[in-house]
Amino acid sequence: MTPAGRFCEVSVPVPVYQSFTYSVPAQFEAKALAGCRVLVPFGARQLTGVILRTHGDPPEQAAREVLRVLDEQPVLEPDLMQLAHWIAEYYCAPLGEVIKSMLPLTGELRHKVQFSLTATGHDVTRQATLVAGDDPETKILELLIDRPRSVEYLTRKVRAAAAVLRKLVRDGLVAREEVHSERQARRATGGSRSSETVEGSPHTLNFDQWAAFDAIYAALEAKRFEAFLLHGVTGSGKTEVYLRAIDAALAMGRNALLLVPEIGLTPAVAGQFFQRFGAQVAILHSAVGDAERASEWRRIRSGEARVLVGTRSGVFAPVDNLGLVIVDEEHDASYKQQQSPRYNGRDVALMRAKQAGAVAVLGSATPSVETRYNADQRKYTLLRLPERIARRPLPQVEILDMRVEFLETKQHGMFSRKLIAEITERLAQREQTILLLNRRGFSNFMLCRACGERLPCANCSVVLTHHKRDRRMLCHYCGYAEKVPRECPKCSSDHIQFVGAGSERIEHELHERFPEARVARMDRDAVRAKGSFERILEAFREGDIDIIIGTQMIAKGHDVPNVTLVGVVLADVGLALPDFRAAERSFQLMTQAAGRAGRGSTPGKVIFQTYNPEHYAVRFAAAQDYDGFYAKEVEFRKWLRYPPFSAFANVIVRAPQKDDALRMSTQLGHLLFPPPEGVRVMGPAEAPVARVKNEFRYQILLKAGKRSVLRRTLRELQAFAEREEWNPTALLIDVDPISVM
Repeated sequence: MTPAGRFCEVSVPVPVYQSFTYSVPAQFEAKALAGCRVLVPFGARQLTGVILRTHGDPPEQAAREVLRVLDEQPVLEPDLMQLAHWIAEYYCAPLGEVIKSMLPLTGELRHKVQFSLTATGHDVTRQATLVAGDDPETKILELLIDRPRSVEYLTRKVRAAAAVLRKLVRDGLVAREEVHSERQARRATGGSRSSETVEGSPHTLNFDQWAAFDAIYAALEAKRFEAFLLHGVTGSGKTEVYLRAIDAALAMGRNALLLVPEIGLTPAVAGQFFQRFGAQVAILHSAVGDAERASEWRRIRSGEARVLVGTRSGVFAPVDNLGLVIVDEEHDASYKQQQSPRYNGRDVALMRAKQAGAVAVLGSATPSVETRYNADQRKYTLLRLPERIARRPLPQVEILDMRVEFLETKQHGMFSRKLIAEITERLAQREQTILLLNRRGFSNFMLCRACGERLPCANCSVVLTHHKRDRRMLCHYCGYAEKVPRECPKCSSDHIQFVGAGSERIEHELHERFPEARVARMDRDAVRAKGSFERILEAFREGDIDIIIGTQMIAKGHDVPNVTLVGVVLADVGLALPDFRAAERSFQLMTQAAGRAGRGSTPGKVIFQTYNPEHYAVRFAAAQDYDGFYAKEVEFRKWLRYPPFSAFANVIVRAPQKDDALRMSTQLGHLLFPPPEGVRVMGPAEAPVARVKNEFRYQILLKAGKRSVLRRTLRELQAFAEREEWNPTALLIDVDPISVM
């Protein structure tokens, strides 16, 4: 397989919309194949890129040479390269950044700087005996006499080695070299494996599960692409349908890919899959180290692993002969990448299944409005699981109006009397409780009662959140932190108070109110340490924790039979955000949280505390009525022409100087006036969060009846930014945004 010529087009991981031509040295010609990684010079840097194609057409300007071909065979097969081009086109993303996100093998390439003697250096070293033995230059020269040494080694041996080495390089005695070497990847962890398939005991399917499985099986047998929406209430046994479908695909000689939204769900799901499929299972998620990811990648590539369980980026795994793609909790916002390329793992999974002629299954108890609408339009086949396993009842849900609670108690407590009584009862019965408050920290912000000052972030247009345990005020956008002030930084008054409550404060109040209870917190702050999420969850499953308080991560997919009470401490969090998906996200979160209760033999109870008991998202979530919520929400979307009734994009212009951001956004506004035919333009206007990480942000929302029209408009904006030579990161385009904040 000799390339057609001695030039190659290389995609590099930079925010530009073009590839670059390099010449291929003769010694690399046989290895330089499309899909292989190469080390190339790029400006003053060396970058790892991927060959798109090879050819014999010399470029107009002299081409720089490929420094090294890093692979014996392509790491991206044609099907994944085709998928990369589709993502770049659909999401208006640089191809190089798309390809970078698809490559898990960065851990195999170790970057090292080493130093060696030049010819002059050898001559000087032979005369080094004339120089004092404690001279640092002499010591380094002597250490290099037999072989090159790494900078780490020399730093350990010689004081101030870095400065000495710079001088020796300037004097021409020592040469500095960057070395890229392969390293052996260790076996990835993620659950116990046996070397063979382990036949777990499949649960008996009920009528609805059999009907769903039969439909999926028929599509697998026909070897055709078909998309299914598996809409099952919480606890209805969707996972068992997944397992049966995967078993069927494997029996037909085809392989399977399962995506889950959160890293924390991976071990729990993987355990069931290891039990059923043994060593055929591979795990890919961001918490697995680079070398381990590379090991799993190679197991998948070789065919040793035939079932891939992974988070969002797992959709790019090199699964050959793909027959089944499953996206669990398909509605979850975690599938949307928030940095470039801003792809949605669910939609990429659908495209990958379509390209492979595979069956796609999207599972959820609260499907996204777009997914359910596609099922209504017969783009997807709707499969229903309307009952819980063993006909267990859905939990009883009670809405508590916190306005009435205040009028009757004259107290601004975080817990209603009813919720306190229910928790007390669960502790007495040795049952477990989950409390949800989707807000991190101890207090929302600091307020000076003398002058009204709030403590702002130095980099973003938001106030800092109080984190009591860490003794700091923290920005949840950029990570900026300050010490907790003892007085107002503006007027020096000591009349400061901390307003609002987050999950940390709820934990603190639980300890005070129920000192005998074993309480744990699960949010992003509490699970920073590696493995802490799994340890907390395992302790909860084993009954070593009575009450767990947390953010949205505790509402997703966890099955703990002894949980009989779920309390949503403040159901209003998120409802008032200036985002058209606010009600949908709130409904999904409340419904998913409620579904954690009563999954065992004891019926569950759920309490929604709210200041907006009349809101339709609260009402339908309390009734566990997805169809009612969907009917109302889809009418709202239709009136305002929001997805699924339009193709939608959020365009953000950002710059370190506010005047520059305003000027550039105004230029785009003029470019879009009058609006292109079939496009509705909203803005430009200041973004809801006007400054993030020291960049000012202006926003334009685009809605179009046809996706082709939207894509053409976005391309025109990109072309304008390139002509005006904007900074490559100044124009941010988010197609199908999950949030417009």
